[in-house]
Amino acid sequence: MTRIQPRTLKGFRDFPPVAMIPREWIIDTARRVYRSYGFSPIDTPALEHLEILTGKGSEETDKQMYKFEDPGGRMVGMRFDLTIPLARFVAKNIQELGTPFKRYQIATVWRGENPQAGRYREFMQCDFDTIGTTSLSADIEMVLVLNDLLTALGVGDFTISVNHRGVLNGLLEKLDLSDKSTEVLRTLDKLSKIGADRVRQELVGKVGATQPQSQQLLVLSSLDGSNDEILAEAEKLVAGSEVGEQGIAQLRELISSVSATLPTSTQGRVQFAPSICRGLDYYTGIVLETTLDDLPEIGSVASGGRYDNLAELYTSQKLPGVGASLGLDRLLAALETLGRLQNVPKPAEVLIPFFAAKHRNDYLQLAAQLRAADIGVEFYPEPKKLGKQLQYANKRGFRVALILGDDEFAASECQVKDLTSGGSQTVALTDNAVAIIAEIRTLLA
Repeated sequence: MTRIQPRTLKGFRDFPPVAMIPREWIIDTARRVYRSYGFSPIDTPALEHLEILTGKGSEETDKQMYKFEDPGGRMVGMRFDLTIPLARFVAKNIQELGTPFKRYQIATVWRGENPQAGRYREFMQCDFDTIGTTSLSADIEMVLVLNDLLTALGVGDFTISVNHRGVLNGLLEKLDLSDKSTEVLRTLDKLSKIGADRVRQELVGKVGATQPQSQQLLVLSSLDGSNDEILAEAEKLVAGSEVGEQGIAQLRELISSVSATLPTSTQGRVQFAPSICRGLDYYTGIVLETTLDDLPEIGSVASGGRYDNLAELYTSQKLPGVGASLGLDRLLAALETLGRLQNVPKPAEVLIPFFAAKHRNDYLQLAAQLRAADIGVEFYPEPKKLGKQLQYANKRGFRVALILGDDEFAASECQVKDLTSGGSQTVALTDNAVAIIAEIRTLLA
């Protein structure tokens, strides 16, 4: 028999427990934070009719999309993000959903891009969006959700960089480049990757902007200083453009509201960054990207913005939206690099070794009592030497082991062993395991 080599496709990965445990921890944390703001879960198919997806993100995402003819002869595509399927979903179901509709979706997407650190061809996004309102309150809430989520994940210091497409469009209007806005914004979005000189070259050589026009665009993108200073300078650049002035006004209001809500020590997290424009074509207002201060080179770990016209491709009803997405895989790569995954909770923190064969049922009953008290516990399946089972416990990262042999059962006692420090306490073995449960909770606190 010819054996098949067990291998995965480039850009695709298996996830063993050591990788899945922190992934599920991030997912569970995201669900908790999203729900705390009133967002409800939905799900959409991995495959969509190709016309639903094409031409909605950017020229680049169209090239990266996995698309093929299915067995029924239909041209289909695999979703490259969760926002386009959301627009299709709300257009189809908004009469039953009502507005404003607040949803979150945590699911896999696919892009055939070049794999690199923290970037894969199959990856998971943790999205949340508000549909059906143009109120700036929803944009402000988007920033607050991201702040709460990254704080709950313990990522360390981070920066939420915000901009407004209106500011960029206002300058384009003044420079008579509005008809080339898509090409200009896509080129400016490369600024952090290829630098100002190459961006200038592309603006002139590919987009068709003049040298003075390119210089003005780069002046806006390179503004530096405090939020107030940058806003003041940007306001001068777009003066006379209604859309540009409205963008500046909304940014001022958003930054002010967020600063008034966040603790004083964290107010500097939100920064006006005129270089942020987001490459996807559907954004219309506030846009943002989030970077970790200790590892900015890995890129944005959460991004998003306002898209007021996306759903009009599928319905005549006006359905403005705003939302953001946490890039789970990139964030995981960053946290691993920074060494911040050691304290991620394990599926079960307690191991009950099995080395008194005649007491199997007693072990099982004790495990059941602990689980009823909401303590995760694993019972080792085979009666082996205690040393081997403790080696297993240390390798798997258990925090506590309950040592009960023939002597302990005879004395109605249990040794509660702290596998971190190596110390242990002898605790009475009662019918409802109250003392054992109390000692375990003390160790896990």
